Amino acid sequence: MSVAFRRESDEEHLEPRFELPIPAGPNFVTAAGPALIAARVAALEADVAAATDESRDVLSRELRYWNTRAATVEVVALPTDDEVGIGSRVTFRLDGRERHIAIVGHDEADADERIAFAAPLARALMGTGPGDLADFQGRTDAIEVIAVENS
Repeated sequence: MSVAFRRESDEEHLEPRFELPIPAGPNFVTAAGPALIAARVAALEADVAAATDESRDVLSRELRYWNTRAATVEVVALPTDDEVGIGSRVTFRLDGRERHIAIVGHDEADADERIAFAAPLARALMGTGPGDLADFQGRTDAIEVIAVENS
């Protein structure tokens, strides 16, 4: 019989489920990071315990990721008063618009106000201070640092 006419199961077409990728490099976090990660682990453990067979695999995979992140956490001390680093809240001007962000670890980041230290914007800001200009996205002096809060 031709391969074109054989019945294949739906399972043959499913994508394999790989482990969630761990970001490269150290797992730096702010002082609040370990508690955030521990809360995520606790929530996932409860979800796994209550899960059905279908969702248990997905939740277990996510739990393994967060357990690994909890085991490798490295709390970073705040930088000096006027230098941007992990844990800093920065006010800056980019493209004529004033913005406020916090630079945090990968697992503490969100899309709006907290960005991971490895993000391009965070890398451009790291090491700068109030009044400094920084290059960004191939443009010279694209970012003007207005204020830095490290507390």
